[in-house]
Amino acid sequence: MQSNKIKKGLERMPNRALLYGTGLHPSHIDRPFVGIASSFTDLVPGHINMRILERYVERGIENSGSTPFIFGVPAICDGIAMGHKGMSQSLPSRELIADIIESVASAHALDGLILLTNCDKITPGMIMGSLRLNIPTIVLTAGPMLSGHFGNKRLSLVRDTFEAVGRFKAGKISESERAKLESEACPSCGSCQGMYTANTMACLSEAMGISLPFCATTPAVMNQKLRIAYESGQKITKLIKDNILPRAIVNKKAITNAIRVDMALGGSTNTVLHLMAIADEAKVKLTLSDFDKISKTTPHISNLRPGGEYFMEDLHFAGGIPAVLKSLSSKILNNKSVCGTEIKTIAKNATILDHDVIRPLSKPYHKQGGIAILFGNLAPNGCVVKQSAVDSTMMHFSGKARIFDSEEAAMKAILGKKIKKKDVVVIRYEGPSGGPGMREMLSPTSAIVGLGLHKHVALITDGRFSGGTRGPCVGHISPEAAAGGLIGLLKNNDTIEIDIPKRKINAKLSTLKLKKRQKAFKKPLLKVKSGYLYRYSQMVTSASSGAIFKKH
Repeated sequence: MQSNKIKKGLERMPNRALLYGTGLHPSHIDRPFVGIASSFTDLVPGHINMRILERYVERGIENSGSTPFIFGVPAICDGIAMGHKGMSQSLPSRELIADIIESVASAHALDGLILLTNCDKITPGMIMGSLRLNIPTIVLTAGPMLSGHFGNKRLSLVRDTFEAVGRFKAGKISESERAKLESEACPSCGSCQGMYTANTMACLSEAMGISLPFCATTPAVMNQKLRIAYESGQKITKLIKDNILPRAIVNKKAITNAIRVDMALGGSTNTVLHLMAIADEAKVKLTLSDFDKISKTTPHISNLRPGGEYFMEDLHFAGGIPAVLKSLSSKILNNKSVCGTEIKTIAKNATILDHDVIRPLSKPYHKQGGIAILFGNLAPNGCVVKQSAVDSTMMHFSGKARIFDSEEAAMKAILGKKIKKKDVVVIRYEGPSGGPGMREMLSPTSAIVGLGLHKHVALITDGRFSGGTRGPCVGHISPEAAAGGLIGLLKNNDTIEIDIPKRKINAKLSTLKLKKRQKAFKKPLLKVKSGYLYRYSQMVTSASSGAIFKKH
């Protein structure tokens, strides 16, 4: 056991004394030590139920003959951080979380980990840390939120608050309705109700085999979630005894399956960043082109919000991720899982209980997967669009650039009704380094939808989007503006062409114009000159490689 480093031998007498100081019984000392990395916080609705989940995980660990230790991991709510400078801290927190997992587990020589997580960056950050350590690990996501209700209408956070801002501004809803939506859109604890980033990452963790079956989709308020927590605690002891390590599970086959499920579900574009970062820690080679290749051969079979009308609870009651794997069984690769059952067997034993929520491959919502990777002079290193959430009339689009050097400037113009049909809103200097932090642009994209412009206006950025974004919104444009990318050289009224089926994005500029602008380009001044965000801006790589830290 790893923990023997801190508890065996005469020279470890002081170490054992300190462990007894925590209240341990002597019988606990000889057992495997399991860390419960808990991202509990009162600040995040997806995490406020974790105190009770911690108790059930502890019970499972104790019952199976190991010793549990809870330690804390920070969590940021993207919805609360959205629309202001706080969002700059969101993606960078992923690297902090990975480092915290590595630091705490290494310093205390833990034998295994339960990663109690839920929201956007916390899940990939924890997985990255555990892969770096390569000690037995199970991911326990805390579960999705229930849908809200306003009469017989079901509500979700993005459509009924973020997009409602634009609808209210356009005079489409009354003040009393707006207030009701605000109070009823989030009726319970849990991660937001659609196939946004938190729930997408939970689904992909289960698809990779590093979470137990049904963990991703079981609503946060259900007793089934407590049983999954208890079982996760029990299973970790067996993984430790059998020396089943995370890199044996999260391998090339697992990541390929995750991308396949991502495309089938129409998941968040943020998963491109996160899966590339996870692959890097797992020592698996992964490129943007891999996502597009899998997307082209994966039908979109489950249409959840933001693009569709179904909710996470619908996916759960239709059979959850095991049922999705069953529908995709001809395309899924066999692999190990932490539950001890191979992925193909999980798929075979699953039951699809609603064939509209989880459709067969022969009757998809779209013939291709949810995400497309575009290339062109605007993004020679690639960019990302959630094509399953784009109206069919907007798959080809040409318009005039409206340039904004920050999200705030764009939001002011959108709510001021300065954006017109056939405009391409360009939000730049929001990339990983130039932002710094690669903020999500959910506020401007939702306002465009709320104003009814999402079938007439496109938005491109070197920043990123929430999983709740819908419409022709292209993010992760690489190279970013701060690195001298073409997006930083654009001017108002330049023509931009987006062709999603052909995977193209280009600015219609002559070679002469491009050379003149490149010659005149000056590296922008740093927005942040101290603290973590400054260090992040100096260390982070391009979005095209997952916005990970440089290795030197």
